[in-house]
Amino acid sequence: MSYYKMLGFDKEPFSTSPDPEFLYMSHEHETAMTNTLIELHLKRGMNIILGDIGTGKTTLSRKLVQELGKRSKFLFQMVLNPTFESEKDFMTALMRNFNMMPDPHYNGTLADCRDIFEKFLLEKVLREDRIVILIIDEAQKLSEQSLETLRVLLNYETNEFKLIQIVLLGQMELLPKITKIENFYDRISFKFTLYPFNVNETKEMIRFRLKQAGYKSKINLFMDDAVKQIYDHTGGYPRRITVLCHKALKAMILKNRYIVDGELIRSIIRDEERLGWRGIKALQQSNNYLN
Repeated sequence: MSYYKMLGFDKEPFSTSPDPEFLYMSHEHETAMTNTLIELHLKRGMNIILGDIGTGKTTLSRKLVQELGKRSKFLFQMVLNPTFESEKDFMTALMRNFNMMPDPHYNGTLADCRDIFEKFLLEKVLREDRIVILIIDEAQKLSEQSLETLRVLLNYETNEFKLIQIVLLGQMELLPKITKIENFYDRISFKFTLYPFNVNETKEMIRFRLKQAGYKSKINLFMDDAVKQIYDHTGGYPRRITVLCHKALKAMILKNRYIVDGELIRSIIRDEERLGWRGIKALQQSNNYLN
């Protein structure tokens, strides 16, 4: 039996899979989501959300997809690994994603691909009154050529709005890439940066995920001193919080505990360090390591 079943949960509360139902919408996540949806409705073009590894960008992208799926007006596709060798490869992939390939073996020029894409946008946006959206996760992997492709796509517009809406979610190294490209940075309609949680948000995230997993007891499973230890060790990064809380629930069962307290968290951290795994703050201090 899975540990979460033993504790009375319906689902695993601290899975690291990007399940939008388990996304704790902090004030920052809510701000990013609300503003992005507004920009998409207004068809203003480029939206960029940045953040360090583990700040919840991928799960936020899944939440955005979930929200867009509730509205038939939106026609959207998502690119998860935007690594392409050339602009033509990128355009061909986009054509394939949006089901606009003339045939499976189409091998037109880059200019031909752009013409087909523009006609597709004109048909969907102007004639069918749809909003076409391209979402790219891990956008820091985009090459300069691919970013130039996106810049060109933003040239497709009417006097009032852009024909394609783009949402990029990426790590902080995306920022210097886009600032190098002339006429790209000033085309960004909405830009936002996600930061790690504070200690109160860490506490609320843990409570939220327990509730989403079906925890109904009035007893606080994670004591305040445990939350403080979790926050100090993870730096408030959602993914790290999730991993440590998962370990805490397993340790609670193995040690016949009924709650997760500070001492249990400290014992988990000590065990990791004894095995050679150091805390993120120690890595940052000794190696100037930025995750």
